[in-house]
Amino acid sequence: MKLSLRPYRPSDAVVITSWLKSEYLMRQWCADRYERYPVTPEDMNAYYERYIDGQRSRALTMMDDNEEVAGYITLRIPADELSEQRIGFVIVDDSKRGRGLGKALVRMAVEYAFDTLGATKVSLGVFENNPSAIHCYEAAGFERVDKPEKECYQCLGETWKCIEMECHNKIYQ
Repeated sequence: MKLSLRPYRPSDAVVITSWLKSEYLMRQWCADRYERYPVTPEDMNAYYERYIDGQRSRALTMMDDNEEVAGYITLRIPADELSEQRIGFVIVDDSKRGRGLGKALVRMAVEYAFDTLGATKVSLGVFENNPSAIHCYEAAGFERVDKPEKECYQCLGETWKCIEMECHNKIYQ
């Protein structure tokens, strides 16, 4: 399957939000970034308009060989660390899971961060209760990083802890 990345388009939101089949899955995807479930295309586009500027933050859509939306991911510069890009909002078409699309999406975004954006490190946070995502990120070259304090979110009446992960440019050279 030939996959490619392109900038997110507002019309992509209809497809992407349809993959969020439960509030649990939605919270694993975005933590507390959206106030309510279900996330509508309008909600997604409002978030995009507010937080994605195309310079410090980017939203990318993965297209398959049929030119259909197959995945979505964001990259942003955390704080003032210009050499780092942070991945977020990783999701692939739920009807096509198990085909390596998540790994491909992450790898393409990491290569874009290194080759196009000049990053030397790409980081992400993933909830401990999302083993398939953790496996995907490890398969894409990310390693766990011990932090003195784990980031936590209140989701669905529970405290969800994040695992911090990083990938350095030397892995992709």
